[in-house]
Amino acid sequence: MEEAVTRKFVHEDSSHIVSFCAAVEACILHGLKRRAAGFLRSNKIAALFTKVGKSFAPAEELCRKAQELEQIIENKTSQAALPQQSMESGVPNIPPQAIKHLWVRTALMEKVLDKIVLYLVENSSKFYEKEAVLMDPVDGPILASLLVGPCALEYTKMKTADHFWTDPSADELVQRHRIHSSHCRQDSPTKRPALCIQKRHSSSSMDERPSPSPSARDYVESLHQNSRATLLFGKNNVLVQPRDDMEAIPGYLSLHQTADVMTLKWTPNQLMNGSVGDLDYERSVYWDYAMTIRLEEIVYLHCHQQGSGGTVVLVSQDGIQRPPLRFPKGGHLLQFLSCLENGLLPHGQLDPPLWSQRGKGKVFPKLRKRCLQGSSESTSDKEEDEATDYVFRILFPGSQSEFGKHLHASRSSRHVSCFCPCPYFSVYLPSLEALSLCCGLCFHLHRAPLKLLCDNMKYQIISRAFYGWLAYCRHLSTVRTHLSALVNHTIVEPDVPCDASSGLSLDVWQQFLQDSTAYEEQELLRLVYFGGVDPSLRKEVWPFLLGHYQFGMSEAERKEVDDQVRACYEQTMSEWLGCEAIVRQREKEQHAVALAKCSSGASVDSSVQRMMHRDSTVSNEVFESVEEVDQIETEPKADETKQVPKIPNGTLPNGTSSPDSGHPSSRNFSVTSGLSDRSLSTEDSVALQQPGPGKPEQPADDNPAAGTGSKPQAQLLTRKQEAKELKAVEETKAQGIKELLDMYTINLHRIEKDVQRCDRNYWYFTPANLEKLRNIMCSYVWQHLEIGYVQGMCDLLAPLLVILDDEAMAFSCFTELMKRMNQNFPHGGAMDTHFANMRSLIQILDSELFELMHQNGDYTHFYFCYRWFLLDFKRELVYDDVFSVWETIWAARFVSSSHFVLFIALALVELYRDIILENNMDFTDIIKFFNEMAEHHNVQQVLTLARDLVCKVQRLIENK
Repeated sequence: MEEAVTRKFVHEDSSHIVSFCAAVEACILHGLKRRAAGFLRSNKIAALFTKVGKSFAPAEELCRKAQELEQIIENKTSQAALPQQSMESGVPNIPPQAIKHLWVRTALMEKVLDKIVLYLVENSSKFYEKEAVLMDPVDGPILASLLVGPCALEYTKMKTADHFWTDPSADELVQRHRIHSSHCRQDSPTKRPALCIQKRHSSSSMDERPSPSPSARDYVESLHQNSRATLLFGKNNVLVQPRDDMEAIPGYLSLHQTADVMTLKWTPNQLMNGSVGDLDYERSVYWDYAMTIRLEEIVYLHCHQQGSGGTVVLVSQDGIQRPPLRFPKGGHLLQFLSCLENGLLPHGQLDPPLWSQRGKGKVFPKLRKRCLQGSSESTSDKEEDEATDYVFRILFPGSQSEFGKHLHASRSSRHVSCFCPCPYFSVYLPSLEALSLCCGLCFHLHRAPLKLLCDNMKYQIISRAFYGWLAYCRHLSTVRTHLSALVNHTIVEPDVPCDASSGLSLDVWQQFLQDSTAYEEQELLRLVYFGGVDPSLRKEVWPFLLGHYQFGMSEAERKEVDDQVRACYEQTMSEWLGCEAIVRQREKEQHAVALAKCSSGASVDSSVQRMMHRDSTVSNEVFESVEEVDQIETEPKADETKQVPKIPNGTLPNGTSSPDSGHPSSRNFSVTSGLSDRSLSTEDSVALQQPGPGKPEQPADDNPAAGTGSKPQAQLLTRKQEAKELKAVEETKAQGIKELLDMYTINLHRIEKDVQRCDRNYWYFTPANLEKLRNIMCSYVWQHLEIGYVQGMCDLLAPLLVILDDEAMAFSCFTELMKRMNQNFPHGGAMDTHFANMRSLIQILDSELFELMHQNGDYTHFYFCYRWFLLDFKRELVYDDVFSVWETIWAARFVSSSHFVLFIALALVELYRDIILENNMDFTDIIKFFNEMAEHHNVQQVLTLARDLVCKVQRLIENK
């Protein structure tokens, strides 16, 4: 609606249009009868407009155009229609977010939306229930009237000179902010939260100086009539002396009224005549002199009529006086007071009121000058004199102060006045008895003594201080409750003599390797936290930061760890490579069968069955040896019921390792329930204890019931039972192996797809190095088949491989990294915790930004941070910056916070907070902004701000 009032052209892709169409559609659908839109129609707006079109010509034409648009969109989606088709038909390219509001948007562009809504209002009983908005006798016609303005606008796809309202790119927003950031009033996010106490200025200062943000043009336009405020008075060349050491400068004085407040603005002429977009104009010093005054804070107006015009001094409740406003000649002072008096009605008034003259407007009230000693003289003996100085009070019934009540009660005559000196000039103040005006605070000389005034001011000051202190204590309690677990309680400051900002240097590291007692582990971590690691040292230092090595290990101990990891990695690779060979062979045979079926068209069910039988046979041959089966049949031992066949290289089918496998990480590996690891049942154990080769037969008389001819029969039954049980065991193993192969096949395909597209534009990832990436990923997933591969794991592995350039080392470090990162993926619950902590942090540290997020569609769920937390900002930064951020996160766990990723995320938001506030971003806007800003962030600035935010929370907790 603001665009409809202030703009001639609006860009068709503006997000304001999408929001506007959504709001209008909600109004139209509110209380709609089911039969009006059809019972089976999913698009109720389309059904309603179609029904209206049967009896209303503009709606009929709209339906035809909207249906054409729907057909074009459907063709583009299903048949990938060429762009020329839409150009030939004259149909604009519709943004994806506007498709669901297509009918309302088309009606708006065709300028018939107001007519259709008016028709619906006039025939509302036919379409709507009683509680509908359009059924309301007031709201319905108002809505139709409001739509006239937007329907009269011109909509364009061109980049005109007036394209401020289009959605700019993130880079353009940042550039705009940089132009005028030096003049914006920015509340530093590192300050303590502001208390809810109104700030008062000295008499020589301006009130609320308007910032040129978000746009100088917007501020200048706000001085004139607009949709948000009514202009009551405006006069140019009103003089104000901003400082004592400078001349009075002319400016534009304007009085504005909104539904809630009346505001007085004074703007230097240099800002009114400036060129928007000019850098000098944006940085003009005159922005510091412009002022905005809320009239509800003003109690007295000191007016002095001079020969050259008139002067007004505004005095607030606490006696602070604003600089005098000097009007030019021509009765502009009286005109200003008249507009002010009219604007105060009906909720407020001037005391004394201006007098009305028929046909001549308002005039000053008649006051007679008298001396204090002449109070006993008769009226006829008094010398009448026209008063040139006045004091007017602004009264709001029901909200008068105690002094105002005393003063108002003491007045019984408007024609009696007393003289009182003023710092600027002499004034006459109407009252019954002698009054005194001191610093703008009027009080009765006898009924309101100076002590009462001082006591009242003391009470107000103490009350403000107490409530401010109470609010801060509550705030501090909230901080301690919600944020104390997010940071370490020991504040670590960068040591200036040691210059921690330079980070871990080559000299310090070499000295540490030569003598591990030269530097403590905490000191090295502190250097990494504040300055990072020298790029040439990352290959050596990262294994320490990730836990592959422990600080203080000797070179021999580190070599022993490397040998163990390498043996483990080779063992794991041999296991999954054997499984992969079976998978490849099975896929090859399945592909051949599929080709044969397609070529012949004959049924190959029997062939498929034979192939599946052969698969199980091959699987048994690979995963089970003949000697092991013979051992089960011929040499059962006491713990025979717990034995299960082995996978090659010593790994058991249930994912554990045999004692001689030499697999240190085997305890982390388990297979899903498909592979049976259950022991044989009791009946199996009894059956296997029957006589067999190499075991003595039981005496015949052990079974008295058995005859001499029953022994061969009993042995035959025993053999059949053994064969049946052995077959059942083999079937169970075959089923478990099949499920294992299926599970690994799924993960293998996922890994291969992601590896091929992982940072393929980065110089390091040649085909040979992509093969290394695949090997490491397959090895990790083989050890964690219960979790499997999740998209994004390759993004976390890639930087490690780039730095370490060694498969076994990267595999070990990635395993250590995933101990923390694993819970961020969908199978874990860490992501919801991150979102909740972000909500608490930003609510306490930046309540203004949190309020904006809450109002604009409530995106305080912080889902736009999902990719940040999932990949440790890997896709938000270029590779060199990823290295710096990651090593800082790893060191921060021991130095300042194990949740340092939260503070990096908060720093990213705070870095652009002013841009977010200026553009009033909603959830869609902020996602678009940060997607476009990816790989364009100033990482050192982000890390510095993140460390400052950690320190701020620590100090809040300690109440320093």
